[in-house]
Amino acid sequence: MVTLDKLAHEMGLTHVCGDTDREICGCYAGDLLSWVMSHAEYGHVWITIMSNINVIAVAGLTEVACVVLAEGVQLDPDAREAAEKQNVCVFTSPLSTYELCTLAGKYINE
Repeated sequence: MVTLDKLAHEMGLTHVCGDTDREICGCYAGDLLSWVMSHAEYGHVWITIMSNINVIAVAGLTEVACVVLAEGVQLDPDAREAAEKQNVCVFTSPLSTYELCTLAGKYINE
């Protein structure tokens, strides 16, 4: 299994907050929060362009390993505060959702 630490290093992700010592078992990309709630799974890397406090709530509910904000999106201040309180791991990247999914798939399936 790959940890968030290794994945972040390999993909060049910027750490925003949260524990990076967690194992990853898959990847999910989506921006419709209700859809993500019913499809993302424990241990997944969730890639999205959504950056509000509701993303943190969904991340906590689904127990994804982390949230990766694509295309240079930055976490809203209130969302960052919530992520820090709930220890939700968040990264940012300038890459597109497609590019991030492709890279994540390469490292997660090693």
